[in-house]
Amino acid sequence: MPEPARPRTVLIAEDEPVIAMGIEAKLRRLGWEVIATASDGDTALRLARDLSPDVLVLDVKMPGISGLDVAAALSEEGRARPTVILTAYEDECLVDRAVAVGVGAYLVKPATEAQLAAAVKLAASRFSEFQTLRKEVEDLREALEARKLLERAKGVLVSRLGLSEEEAFRRIQKAARDRRLPMAEMARSVIQAEDLFSD
Repeated sequence: MPEPARPRTVLIAEDEPVIAMGIEAKLRRLGWEVIATASDGDTALRLARDLSPDVLVLDVKMPGISGLDVAAALSEEGRARPTVILTAYEDECLVDRAVAVGVGAYLVKPATEAQLAAAVKLAASRFSEFQTLRKEVEDLREALEARKLLERAKGVLVSRLGLSEEEAFRRIQKAARDRRLPMAEMARSVIQAEDLFSD
């Protein structure tokens, strides 16, 4: 039996109670579970850390820290979430800062239900794309590091044993296979052994 889909949860941070209630009502009609609301940035940050909502809808200007500061802090902590910023201000500098901290959508209040639905969908889509790109970059970084280790280990075997580069590669490959280790790990062992016995 398939596992039920996780509820789509959202945290709202808005210091104007009437606007907050309107946003909450719209999101509920759109099928979102509003797990918390906050009227200031510090509370929003604490709730986001504690509850890990699927999406954040944050006002820019609130008591305490701003919605952009909430998004930035979560991103720095590795807790970034798809984020929609709501503001009463059309300000290019705010938009630029929102983009810089990873905000996926930016809405000027008052927002209609259709606009809110589109913004949440856009934020979630952009966040997913960003996570995929970040994973690809990390994989490339690891592959490059593994390649550097392998080249250095081959150099050790060429120098110490007088092997050709191809022979050194095959020897590292065989040793990794025999020990059931990744090539990078085997290469690291060769380098560590060289470091241990070098002057």
